[in-house]
Amino acid sequence: MLRYTLKRLLSLCISLGVASLLIFFVIEIAPGDPASFMLGLNAQPDTIAALRTELGLDVPKWQRYVAWVSGMLTGDFGTSYTYRTPVAQMISDRMWVSLPLALYALALSTLIAFPAGMYAAARRGRTGDVAVMGATQLGVAVPNFWFAMMLVLIFAINLRWFSAGGFAGWDKGFGAVMWSLTLPAISLALPQAAILARVMRSALLDVMNEDFMRTARAKGLTSAQTLWRHGLRNALIPVLTIIGLQFSFLLAGGIIIEQVFYLPGLGRLVFQSISARDLIVVESVVMLLVFCVIVVNFAVDLAYAIVDPRLRTRS
Repeated sequence: MLRYTLKRLLSLCISLGVASLLIFFVIEIAPGDPASFMLGLNAQPDTIAALRTELGLDVPKWQRYVAWVSGMLTGDFGTSYTYRTPVAQMISDRMWVSLPLALYALALSTLIAFPAGMYAAARRGRTGDVAVMGATQLGVAVPNFWFAMMLVLIFAINLRWFSAGGFAGWDKGFGAVMWSLTLPAISLALPQAAILARVMRSALLDVMNEDFMRTARAKGLTSAQTLWRHGLRNALIPVLTIIGLQFSFLLAGGIIIEQVFYLPGLGRLVFQSISARDLIVVESVVMLLVFCVIVVNFAVDLAYAIVDPRLRTRS
């Protein structure tokens, strides 16, 4: 297990290094100068040059890259060009919106998908299976922002159970925060639950055809008992893959939902920073999101080894 973990850690470090290079240089070669953008069209060249010097944009790119990476390793993400605020503070403030939203949506999608997938697998070819697969097909086809607008129309405008947007703030308490994130979390969770339910059903159907499942049923276990005791764990590897990818998507891909519900999260921060050409904020937030994606994949790899010990012996 130790060797397996060390190999995955090495892969994680290499992935982070390559990602930091790509993120920095792709964003840096994007057209447009932040200093010129901030000062406007009529700014004098000497004024632009002075601002570039103040922002540290006049040094070679490789030096800026080294300074950026070194700063991130010590927790210093630099200072926003636009807001003149430490980027780490901006990220920290908004992470307390995006992270709970992603975890909430992931919990909802898992709670919906696991029973739905198991129910459909246990009733393969019957009415229940057809109904669940039809619902999941609809969930995959419909974009999450459409679900968001429908939820606002029904539960915020018509029924007035929830607010149409905004974030309650942690000073109002945990319950108020979760209440304000409920509609965004549901709109994010429904398409992901549809995908996860289909994967769960397919994985269980593959496992149910194995010899050990037939042996368990021959020993007197019912289909439901066989499914719970033997089938579920063996079907978890592809499901864990999807859950890891979904968390990464929910954390990094909630830009549209945060715009619809006017949530002050990381997605909205990236959108605003791109519009303002605030490169240091864009680079730092994107790198943080990539870091989260890679760490989640690392955790999924370790979960593989726990669920399937054969992976540890192969490494």
